[in-house]
Amino acid sequence: MTLGDALQVLADRRRDQVVVTTMSAARQWMRTSDHPLDLHFVPSTMGGGLSLALGIAIARPQRDVIVLSGDGCLLMNLGSLVTAAVSNRPNFTVIVIDNGVYETTGGQKLVTTGSPVDLADMARATSFANVTEFDSLAAWKDGAETALQQPGPHCIILKVAPNYDDYALNPPGPMSERLDAFRAALASR
Repeated sequence: MTLGDALQVLADRRRDQVVVTTMSAARQWMRTSDHPLDLHFVPSTMGGGLSLALGIAIARPQRDVIVLSGDGCLLMNLGSLVTAAVSNRPNFTVIVIDNGVYETTGGQKLVTTGSPVDLADMARATSFANVTEFDSLAAWKDGAETALQQPGPHCIILKVAPNYDDYALNPPGPMSERLDAFRAALASR
């Protein structure tokens, strides 16, 4: 499945969850969703989005929070996976976009590609309450609604094809303006 198709499935099933995006997921999510509870965290900090989203889930327990993290971002900050798992936040979902490459930096292959290292097994080993994997668009369409309703902390792995032609990330606009709008939307409930 492509990243665009995978994220469209999520957008079609989204209610009022906060969605934090980073790197290539941010690029595609900006094309897919324009919701006040979207936070595109793109200050070139690979792996930082998961910790930021977890902080939002802890600070706003009444809100469901989803973070879209690339496999490369996850590998850059594996400690955040452990922290998320032991946080025991029922309102937190990590969606890992597993394409086997560092897409936004030019498509370099990850060390996990072709190795016995399995990201879903890593999430299970860190004690995530629920771990779900999807390796086809049909399976994701069929299982997304159920997967997104699982109590957290929940980890969903989406196996997508790498995109070597479209890896440039256009900035989403001034951070101060985006944060003001996000804060207002977050406080609205």
